Amino acid sequence: MMWIELLILLACIVLGARLGGIGLGATGGMGLAILVFAFGLPPGSPPTVVLGMIIAVITALASMQAAGGLDYLVLLAARVMKKKPEYITFVAPYVTYLLVFASGTQHVIYALMPVIVEVSAKADIRPERPLSMSVIASQAGVIASPVSAAMVAMIGALVTWNVSLVQILSVIIPATLLGVLIGTLSVAWRGKKLSEDPVFLERVAAGKVNLSVSTEVPSGEKLRNARGSLMIFLLAILCVVILGIFPGMVDVETGQAVMIVMLAASALIMLIFKAKADETVKNSIMRGGIVAVISILGVSWMGSSFFEGNRTEIVQGIGGIVEQAPWAFAIGLFVLSILLISQAATVVTLMPVAVALGMPLAILIGVYPATNGSFFLPTYGTVLAAVSFDQTGSTRIGIYLLNHSFMLPGLVTTISTTLIALALANILL
Repeated sequence: MMWIELLILLACIVLGARLGGIGLGATGGMGLAILVFAFGLPPGSPPTVVLGMIIAVITALASMQAAGGLDYLVLLAARVMKKKPEYITFVAPYVTYLLVFASGTQHVIYALMPVIVEVSAKADIRPERPLSMSVIASQAGVIASPVSAAMVAMIGALVTWNVSLVQILSVIIPATLLGVLIGTLSVAWRGKKLSEDPVFLERVAAGKVNLSVSTEVPSGEKLRNARGSLMIFLLAILCVVILGIFPGMVDVETGQAVMIVMLAASALIMLIFKAKADETVKNSIMRGGIVAVISILGVSWMGSSFFEGNRTEIVQGIGGIVEQAPWAFAIGLFVLSILLISQAATVVTLMPVAVALGMPLAILIGVYPATNGSFFLPTYGTVLAAVSFDQTGSTRIGIYLLNHSFMLPGLVTTISTTLIALALANILL
């Protein structure tokens, strides 16, 4: 019976992934209904604390976007990349990483992509190199960010270990920084120079290339609001990190502290820097956050029901394999992240199973970077956007689907980051 239930769970995940958006959460709810009402499994429980933290963080971030702070942050990043165009292949991935690290979301990369293409082309550098690696670096920035949905999910999954945010960051930040460097080296000299690329030359002759990018610089009150909202959001992140370093400062759990700080930050941004509430609700960050919440709610709740109903069989069947070969769990995380297209949903779905199996904390944190598998199939938003923004035609999806521009840097970065994280976790934890 367990195998039939597992088949239903996987079918709902695959179907939801094909629907996209909130479809993943909806099909998760459908699977939950089948497992509970048709097969009599216990209903399990949704990850309420994780969902609460994600909602609070997204509210603060969306408020900052409504006040102009997110656009201002992107503008600063673009200025950095334009200073040394000849080093764009190495600069762009780290600028992207830091931007995503600070904001907690990959959405900001869309505004950077035209700038990366423009700077690369004018320096006669193949945009595929910095652009493909920047997409992968954005995923690394997500799992390292203290306010991302993935990190929030990780903290929630490891709550029984009483692990601090700083312990996770001490492993993941250096691992991702080194992993991004290794990944960048794998594509730094990839392909022909742009001026020698026949695809680019053909597109230029056909008049399909326009590399002029206009960046509007705010002034006056708009500039003050943008700077102020960004400052409040960064201070909120700092507060979260400090509370993670010194959990005894207040008698509040980490999840509750994150919610309190981020909701308060959102209020200050609205009151002081004129972020309109209706714009906050309608902007892209809030829409993306709602999709994440619904997806995690449906999929994780369905996974919780399946695990609780088959706990004994799962622990006995998987426990021995994972104990002897921890890398098997890393592969499981990677494969599921390809299907779910979400690090947070992957963590919420599989990490509690590993905790129940009694896996060591060092391994749980060490394999966390393996959740960055959304690049594998060229269907993720940032992958498709990168191909679309690169008017030179150097960033592409191959005729065999998997031979796309992001496969090499993605695999190199994910594997190296996971191995480095495992090594650091065994030393530091």
